[in-house]
This record gives sequence, C-alpha cells and structure tokens, in this order.
Amino acid sequence: MSAEERIVGPLSGNAAKPEGRRNERRVVRVCAGTACVAGGSLQVVDAFRRAIEANGAAGEDTTVETSDGCLGHCDVSITGCHGFCAMGPLVKIPHLGIMYCRVKPEDAAEIVETTLVRGEVVERLLFEDPVTHERCRGEEDIPFFKKQQRTALRWCGEIDPENIDEYLEVGGYRALERALREMTPEQIIEEIKRSGLRGRGGAGFPTGLKWQFVRDAAGDVKYVVCNGDEGDPGAFMDRSLMEGDPHSVLEGMAIAARAIGARHGVIYVRAEYPLAVNRLRLALRQARERGFLGEDILGTGFSLEIDIMEGAGAFVCGEETALLASIEGRRGMPRPRPPYPAVAGLWRKPTLINNVETYANVPRVIAEGASTFSGLGTKRSAGTKTFALTGAVQNVGLVEVPMGRTLREIIFDIGGGIRGGKAFKAAQTGGPSGGCIPAEFLDTPIDYENLDELGSMMGSGGLVVMDETSCMVQVARFFLQFCVEESCGKCPPCRIGTRVMLEILDRICHGKGEPGDIEKLERLGAFIKRTSLCGLGQTAPNPTLSTIRYFREEYEAHVRDHKCPAKQCRALLTYTIDPELCTGCTLCARSCPAGAISGEKKHVHVIDQDTCIHCGACLAACPSGAVKAE
Repeated sequence: MSAEERIVGPLSGNAAKPEGRRNERRVVRVCAGTACVAGGSLQVVDAFRRAIEANGAAGEDTTVETSDGCLGHCDVSITGCHGFCAMGPLVKIPHLGIMYCRVKPEDAAEIVETTLVRGEVVERLLFEDPVTHERCRGEEDIPFFKKQQRTALRWCGEIDPENIDEYLEVGGYRALERALREMTPEQIIEEIKRSGLRGRGGAGFPTGLKWQFVRDAAGDVKYVVCNGDEGDPGAFMDRSLMEGDPHSVLEGMAIAARAIGARHGVIYVRAEYPLAVNRLRLALRQARERGFLGEDILGTGFSLEIDIMEGAGAFVCGEETALLASIEGRRGMPRPRPPYPAVAGLWRKPTLINNVETYANVPRVIAEGASTFSGLGTKRSAGTKTFALTGAVQNVGLVEVPMGRTLREIIFDIGGGIRGGKAFKAAQTGGPSGGCIPAEFLDTPIDYENLDELGSMMGSGGLVVMDETSCMVQVARFFLQFCVEESCGKCPPCRIGTRVMLEILDRICHGKGEPGDIEKLERLGAFIKRTSLCGLGQTAPNPTLSTIRYFREEYEAHVRDHKCPAKQCRALLTYTIDPELCTGCTLCARSCPAGAISGEKKHVHVIDQDTCIHCGACLAACPSGAVKAE
C-alpha cells in the first residue's frame, strides 16, 4: 500500500464534525477518557457488545432485517474524551445524530433495542437543558458544545485513539507527508510563523520563532521534546489529548523534527497518566509499523525515533530545564538561563520543547495552511485554547474556544453558570501560577496579553471557578501551599520567600493576622517574582498578589476585624445555638471534641465560647439548623 493509499480523506474545515463516509458507519462510540473510564465506560462497552451480539449484528457479514433497516451491522468503538465530563459516561451514535449521557452498563440493551433496532430515542438518557428543560438529541444541540470550536481536540471523542486506521481516515499524517515531500524545513517554519501559533504550555512564546532558534543553532545532533508533564491542580487538557488523539501529537512532533533537523524525540509524560502512556506507546508502535516513524519515513530519507519518558510527578519538571535534567537522569531542578534549551538543551545539544497542545495544532496548520489557524482568535493571540473548566460551575469539563472569548461566555454559556444558583465571585486561570479574576472583568476577552494585564496568566489552561462562598485568603493559601510543596528548593527566594508568605497567610486565616501583614505579602511577592530562578518561583506569588489587588477588603476583614466574610475560616467564626430552633437532640454535644456544649436532652443547648475550639463539628451535626456560625 502506498503512502497515498494510506492517507485518505481531507481534514474537515469544521474540525468538530467529521464528514463523509465516517458518519455513515453504523457504530456506537463510547467515551473512554480517564473520567468516563473511572465512571464505568469500559463496562458499558462490554455491555453494548453483548447486546449487539444478542441482536445478531456483531459480525461483518451479519445483518438484521428490521422495519426501517436501522441496525444492520454495528460496531462498538471507544473514543477519547468528549470534554463533557460532568455527564459521563457518554455514548455517541453518529449515524443517528444521538448522544446519550450518564450511561450505565444496564442501559446498553435498552439502547440497542430501542435506538439501533427500532430507531427510537431513549429520552431519559438525553441531556436535559437546565434552562429550557428540553431534551437535546445530539451534540450540536447541547449548550456546552455550541460555542466551542474544537481544533486541537477535533478528533477527541470522534475516533478510536487505539486504531491508527481511524486517524488516517480523517486525514491523519497527511500533513507530515506534505511537510516531507512538498516543503523545505524553512518553509515549514515560515508556515508556523504565519499561523500565529504560540506555545500553549504557559507564557505563549511564538512557536515558529522558537523553531527558528533551534534550526539556526549550531550542531548536527538536535532533539525534539514534548512536555506532557501537566501538573496544575484540576488541569487535564494535555492528558485528554494524549489519551484521545495521540497520533496528532506524534505527527506534530515529526513535523517539528523535520523543521529543526532532529532525528530523535522524547515525550515526557507524568507516570500518573497511565492511560495516556499506554495509548502513546501503542500509537508509537502503530506509527512505526506504518512507516510514519523510524528510518526513511515515507521513502523520503528523513528518519525519526521517539521515546517516552515517564516523570515522577514533580510539578517543577514542567519547567524546561528541570524537565531536561529529569530526562538525563538527574534530579529535576532548573538551571539558570542562558544558555536556553534552543542552544544547549538535552545532553547540551540544541533542543526544541513544546507542550502537547502546541504539537497537536501543528498538523492542521501544515495540512490546511497558516490562514486557517490565524483566522481564529485575535490578532495577538491566534487560534483556539483548551481549558479545564472546574470548580463551582454546572458543567465541569474540557472546553476549547477561539482566543478572545470572554470569561462570561465560557463560564455561563458553556459551563452553564454557577452551581446552586450562587453568585460568581472569581475565576482563577493559569493553575497555581495564575491569578484570580473578579466579576468586574467577566467580559474581558481572554488572550495572553489581557490575562497578564489582569495579574493572571494563560498557563496551560486551568480555569477554576469560585462562587460567593469562597474565601479568597484561603484560595491564595491553597495555591501557595501547593507551590511551597512543589518547590525544588534550589533558589532562596522561592525556597524561603514562599514559605514565609505561607506562614503569614496561615496566621491570617487563623485569626492571628497583624497590621502590616498585607503590605508584607505584597513586598515579598514582588521580590520573589523578580529574583526567583525559574517560572515556578517567579509566578508562585500571583494568586496572593491578585487576590490582594481585587479582594483587599477581605484581607483587611481577616486582619483588622478577625472575621471571614465568606465564613470559611473556622478559627474566625463564632458558633452559637439559636434557642428557638434547638430541639435538644444532643447531637451537637456528642460531636463536640472539646466538650464545649452543655444542655439536657430535649432542652436548649449552649456553647461555652471560652472552651470552643472552632472546629465546626457542631454545625455539621445539627439536623435542625440551630447552630449558627458568624
């Protein structure tokens, strides 16, 4: 089979919707991303196969005659993450335009009999719009998907990530063939530059410019490295890409290797992502077998080998030089720059490092041209960006939108708004290195520059939503504590400075704040940002500084009044019992570890404020709502 025969079908202009004969295939696609697997999706796959076999449509040559010819031969296939994690396990039947939510193994037989045989819909498994209360038949009807434009994620949820033939069927490796047969390395780099693609792993450095630096660096041996060490709390964008579309990452790396002159690549992925690691290994083996990796790729004389390196889970290894040290077998610690990895990286050779999402965008740029990508987003920030939408939002999941969309669109139109009808308070972007953005900036277009001006950052794409019950001092303490624990300890500003900041925040949250603490946090934060060795220390103060900037009154209430406006800092709360609501059930007294509650059974109880340790156990135990916290 020739390369031309192996590579069939164009990439769709609307990447979220595969076209052509794929949608004519009779197939049940079950999400097998990590979240859905944890929810039992593999058992759902097995149940569908049993149910389809029981209906006589399991074999290639077997068909079932029905009144509308609905079933016929039907396959069951897994996919990567659809992104709608809150509704998983998800089941998609493309040829009928149906998506079912929260499917259990026991639902499979009903779906086969009702939908595949009789052509009817199982209403109770369709997504219900929380606003209109209408049932949504297909993916395109669900508000979560309507404002998305999936580019990097275009095949996640659409193809089987463990089957290279499905990737080839949607145009996979066509971009690599074009790069090898029709373009010079210089032309590849120029195309990436014209696309406006920027690094999706953090600061947004122009990708084409970075490739040019490595291409121009002296030396015959060069390396291409994929940073899959995604460590932000709540972030799972790169994991979903590696699980759901591993070949796009490999193809992007191969194109990059051709552009810079590398013959060896490394994917650095954290060991906590076993499903991603397994699918990457399988994809590597399949790509080698089909001639897309290895010696003399597609008969062009270009050769490339890619290995996988599993990281041990150190957050600091997301920093380029620490990652390279880990690959080399040394402790993952950053080093001063220059020299930059583009000049002296892995084994002191010129090295290109991009993250997973950056590489996944490359095949589309090369296959469809730079203008396709640059036509999305904003002038300064082209293309789309994936976000892991988590926190106090209705629709938790993985989303992808063009740059320039506002927080309001992402949180309320796609995310469905705040859970429980509570008010929006802030959104934290950029993981533990990012800042907290208040409600007044909900309509600010999201791009690299705007987030930087607001005191936050794009980061890898974590987006944590907070409601009115969130204490912003506690939020700052949570993220700073993460950075303190993950600091490698190499430079004093990060090792010592962040710990001192954490101690101050701890005191404030425990009612022991002192006048001048807020100003001290600001001075320390500015100093740490200016003097730390690597990106971890340089951005660790961001959550604290941004919450002081936008929620200073909360800090002042903690320090001056020893009160927590959000009522989350237990040490600052006074617990009392409302005599009109107390039934004398004694549950509060029995739960109190300090013995601070007294009262006879069926009589009003009282809390001794001198003995109370502010643990909140009584509040949790009271069934009548008599215990109050102020």
